[in-house]
Amino acid sequence: MNTGRMNPGVATRVAATRVLDVVLHRGRSLKATLAAALPALADSRDRALVEAIVFTALRQRARFDAALAQWMQKPLTGRDAELRALLCVGFAQWELGLPAHALVAATVDATRALGRPHQAGLVNAILRRVQREDLPAAADDASWPQWLAQRIRGDWPCDADAIFAASAQAAPMWLRVNPRDGSRDDYLKLLTDAGIDASALHEAADAIRLATQRPVHDLPGFDAGKISVQDAAAQRVADALSPAHCARVLDACAAPGGKAAHLLERDPSLRLTALDIDARRVRRMQDSFARLGLQADARVADAAQPAAWWDGTAFDAILIDAPCSATGIVRRQPDVLLHRREADITALNKIQSDLLDALWPLLAPGGMLLYATCSILRAENAAQVEAFLARTPDALLEPLDAGFGHDTDFGRQRLPGELGMDGFFYARLRKM
Repeated sequence: MNTGRMNPGVATRVAATRVLDVVLHRGRSLKATLAAALPALADSRDRALVEAIVFTALRQRARFDAALAQWMQKPLTGRDAELRALLCVGFAQWELGLPAHALVAATVDATRALGRPHQAGLVNAILRRVQREDLPAAADDASWPQWLAQRIRGDWPCDADAIFAASAQAAPMWLRVNPRDGSRDDYLKLLTDAGIDASALHEAADAIRLATQRPVHDLPGFDAGKISVQDAAAQRVADALSPAHCARVLDACAAPGGKAAHLLERDPSLRLTALDIDARRVRRMQDSFARLGLQADARVADAAQPAAWWDGTAFDAILIDAPCSATGIVRRQPDVLLHRREADITALNKIQSDLLDALWPLLAPGGMLLYATCSILRAENAAQVEAFLARTPDALLEPLDAGFGHDTDFGRQRLPGELGMDGFFYARLRKM
């Protein structure tokens, strides 16, 4: 059905339902599904509402499932997948604080637009009940696969509840100011003049946190390269690696290119090679470098197979932002909890160790390698680094200060929500 012919309010609910249906019930990626669906909505406000609805429905999945289990006379079956998604879209609007009358009317109309007029009364009754009773409570870890929740509790027994709670909240919008185009204070003044509420963070020199989400093209100077969107935890990578002037640097798993760009913004003299295995992601990375006016050797390559791309000249600094479980960014990628399997961790551990072993010989003596992930699992982080040090006699762990998070003995771990940041791990290794 073409949503372009519908009333905009109905079209947004239909679009949100379809996105949520394929993510919840067909194993599709949230990011890819939204990318395909949103261009059909002409108004940026409608696109933002679809995103907000879908993210809320996924973050609050356990509460919404509890409501459906209590309030439906008959349990929903596989044939009711689209209905389940539609009801969750209604619940999400309630959570977002949309006016009750408007959300009920638009969602009931969406029921008819989806070819389900016989269920319009049911949808109306369920959403009216939300208004009377509110949604039932559910534990913050109820949306997590049991095996993964157990791992989090085992790795972080004193912090697990805070991790689950933070991961269920909306993530703030962080900006990275390009220091080549003015100071952070200069940009904060631009935001103030534009009526945009924002604040700075002492721990991240180039970071600004917005009070509310904004379309990027509405931000002063975005198209001209003054700022980029990047979580403050990811921005700390540049602080941790801190390569010397004119250094030869490798970003081994670079796409979408934010960390490489940050390094070059701070020091354009760096001779930086940025790799990714996916050609489309490399093209997007090149577009980002062009917007920011940066020069980098961005290429399609498998970092774990240096014989195919390395010219034999050692690097002074290497960044491995390794593929991982993404457990530190569940608030940004809530579909991680739907798609992640326990066997994935074993496979990811192998990829991580292969990257460390393959790239260490490319580092010059005295050079620095930063191993980073957006995971909070010890198996991918501290245990991975401990094992690498045990088998690599010329590797030395360099300390990082408490501004990078909790000391794990083999690196620093930022947990989700701390100082408003994503969960992130950093370990700095020097070649003796």
